[in-house]
Amino acid sequence: MELVPKREPPKKQTHGTDAHHMSGMGRQSGPHESVHREHEHGAMMKSSLDLADPMSREGSGTSWLPDSSPMYGRMFMFGEDTVMLHGAAFPRYTNVSTRRGDDRIDAPNWIMAMYSHPLGDTAQIGARLMMSLDPLTEGGRGYPLLFQSGESWHDQPLHDRQHPHDLFSELSLSYSQKFTDDVSGFIYFGYPGEPALGPPTFMHRISAMDDPDAPLGHHWQDSTHVTFGVATAGLAWRTVKIEGSVFTGREPDENRYDFDRPRFDSASGRLSWNPTPNLALQFSHGYLKSPEALEPNANRHRTTSSVIYNVPIGLDSNWATTFVWGQNNTTGEGKTQSFLLESDFQRGRDTFYTRLERVEKSGHELVLIGADSPKVFPIFAASLGYVRDLTHGNGLDVGLGGQFTIDHRPSDLNRYYGDGLGYGFQVFLRIRPSLHGTGGMNGDRMK
Repeated sequence: MELVPKREPPKKQTHGTDAHHMSGMGRQSGPHESVHREHEHGAMMKSSLDLADPMSREGSGTSWLPDSSPMYGRMFMFGEDTVMLHGAAFPRYTNVSTRRGDDRIDAPNWIMAMYSHPLGDTAQIGARLMMSLDPLTEGGRGYPLLFQSGESWHDQPLHDRQHPHDLFSELSLSYSQKFTDDVSGFIYFGYPGEPALGPPTFMHRISAMDDPDAPLGHHWQDSTHVTFGVATAGLAWRTVKIEGSVFTGREPDENRYDFDRPRFDSASGRLSWNPTPNLALQFSHGYLKSPEALEPNANRHRTTSSVIYNVPIGLDSNWATTFVWGQNNTTGEGKTQSFLLESDFQRGRDTFYTRLERVEKSGHELVLIGADSPKVFPIFAASLGYVRDLTHGNGLDVGLGGQFTIDHRPSDLNRYYGDGLGYGFQVFLRIRPSLHGTGGMNGDRMK
């Protein structure tokens, strides 16, 4: 194994599609300046999904991140083939207050591999594998998270807990074709995979990289990231992309180790635009047939929009912010809204992050026995966290972190949750690869 030789500086690039910092699924941000220098002095790394895009633009599924996005991971070259590895784990202790709270030791985690193989100068095939050991570390019931909802355990709807992810969260193939310098297209098949609906999934967003928890609006915004049966086609022109998917509307079942039956009974469409290297915008709408197994007659229309802003602000420093709006229109319940604002500021070994949310959840969604099920309750949550890297830029970044969350709900819910504000705190280790291009994380060429 030997390091890939440093390439000569390329000619000045044009268009947002040529700005590159390295990115990809499983994006997690951190020291940024070294990646910026890699862009200025090295050839553009191509997305594994669409060879016309820089890898820095590649988000979860077929979504886009800002072109300036940094990435943690390790790259290997096998001749002309490329493999990128990503992942993160959060061994932690978490404690959530109120009558519906809990405390426990667990470890949310995931790992991902991305592969690309060129077919000449204008075509490429790609493959991805994403796995999680959540079924082992979280158990079937998942981890404590006040006011979270969605999916089930032992044939009962989950509430105040985040469900675990399946052992296989993505197993996908893609083919991309470059028609001109400005126009390209792709097809994507996943079993499981992610349809063209919503922003990049929370665990792959730069702004959410250090937060161990899922957003409370997850099932209003990006919960389709593990879907058993997805087919997507897309067409991109410079920094604009339009795409559509057919997919399985049903969410994964309680058996986290199997492959659910594909149905291809739902559809979605998404428009994405990266007007500058630091900005990624998207608007999407989808129809989900019977997403919840316990409510087979309840269908859902989901509409989302998002703005992701990322900017490198100096040597080994990066700031990323995301705003997401998501709306569900569900049979028998009507329209409910969710809003999310999250931000992550990293400078050297230190990272500060925050997440602010407002989500409308019905009594039915929160499993409030004896309550008026159709009634909708506005839920507010604010989290603030800090991580200090114990090891940094030397192949593996291990950070010690803490997070505090305050929740606010209407007084109508006091009979279920108790009086006063709800709160939660946690201490954790954040373990992930170092930023590509630093401390031994340069690409390796395999002979």
